Amino acid sequence: MRSIDLALSCFTVVVLVITMVSLGCSMEVSKMKAHILKPKGIGIALLAQFFIMPLTAFSLSKVLQLSPIKAVTVLIAGCCPGGTLSNIFSLALKGDLNLSIVMTTVSSIAGLALMPLLLFIYSRGFPGLEKAVPYTGIIYSLIMTLLPCCVGIAINYYKPNYSPYVKKVGIGILIVSGVIIFALAYVSVGHLLWMIVTPDILTAAALLPAIGFALGYLLSYFCRFNPQCCRTISMETGCQNIQLCTTILKVSFDLEVIGPMFLFPLLYITTQCCEALLLALCFRCYDRRRPPPSGNVGVECGPSQIQMILSLLTL
Repeated sequence: MRSIDLALSCFTVVVLVITMVSLGCSMEVSKMKAHILKPKGIGIALLAQFFIMPLTAFSLSKVLQLSPIKAVTVLIAGCCPGGTLSNIFSLALKGDLNLSIVMTTVSSIAGLALMPLLLFIYSRGFPGLEKAVPYTGIIYSLIMTLLPCCVGIAINYYKPNYSPYVKKVGIGILIVSGVIIFALAYVSVGHLLWMIVTPDILTAAALLPAIGFALGYLLSYFCRFNPQCCRTISMETGCQNIQLCTTILKVSFDLEVIGPMFLFPLLYITTQCCEALLLALCFRCYDRRRPPPSGNVGVECGPSQIQMILSLLTL
């Protein structure tokens, strides 16, 4: 099993780097600068990520009457900042990828200060948990997001003719490798996953991202954002950095204490991906059937890249 875990970790890092390089090829410095200089979208996303999601996780724990160890696991997942999945699904939903990357970066930086505070507020009765924030893991996540993105941005800026090819290769590798990663993960620990597949945990794992997607969209809609930004903020709200959740569980609890709930992040990322894919497919069906807009509307993703995602998702 250790060899499978090592292979999974190395493979995931390689895929993440390739994916972020390809996403960087879809970004433009001028648009990123515009979001930074007018950070209304970033502020709304931070509010959704660090207020709505922790409060939702806490409320679900109370409503479902989860046991203390189950409740604290769900709370940790809800307090994590945004992850790379939000960037990928923002692309699939024709969102603003520049805004998505900026929001992921800012939420990860903010998480260095806000995660200890949130865990202290929502997890009283679990001494030491507020000190278990994986600062090294957050910094590592930032590096793995920013550096490959910078490479992609440089390719798009200095060699724009190569960008379409890099994007096609990156998205193709992402789709294929995603299946492989999930297969390896379930081969490694899937036989133990049934131990946490109970009605209360399944409900929490399904509702937490769904409520995040819905409330993130509604909050941005009522703040008068355009539909493209609403979809982006929705994905950024509902997608947490599950790797950080796993790291906190490792640091905070002995295996004898956490028990099978150590596998909750695997269950959570599965429901997260399934729901986001369903939203992407529904949006694509709607987008194909609606009449074309009159006039030019800015779109962040290239048509060839969008078509490739669609064809691969509908195989």
